[in-house]
Amino acid sequence: MAKRKSIDIDGFKHSNPIPAASLLGNLLMSGLLSGKDPVTGAMPESLDEQMDNAFGHIRAVVEAAGGATDDIVKINVWLKDPSQRSEVNRPWVEMFPDADARPARHTHQLHAGGDALIHVDVTAVIG
Repeated sequence: MAKRKSIDIDGFKHSNPIPAASLLGNLLMSGLLSGKDPVTGAMPESLDEQMDNAFGHIRAVVEAAGGATDDIVKINVWLKDPSQRSEVNRPWVEMFPDADARPARHTHQLHAGGDALIHVDVTAVIG
């Protein structure tokens, strides 16, 4: 039987006692990953900077679990302002340039308070 493993990454930590992601067998699921700067821990003001950080956290989580971005099956994106959903396409196409091999994506309204403009989560099958 597979055993669950907590996945944590440098530069990102939840304030509650939960990991960034969990790996069970070859299935990886993350919690919400914000756009905090991985070096300073501060939340940038711009959506572009937060997106770059959030997508960097996605890559770091998948790689910490032993995978690569090619193993990603789906990404959920939560935006404070859903009218900015097309702006997610820039980091999306950078991470997944092959239009024939992109994961699924769904965008939701972010209702959380604070300075976060974006949150993401990822599901991947490693290996």
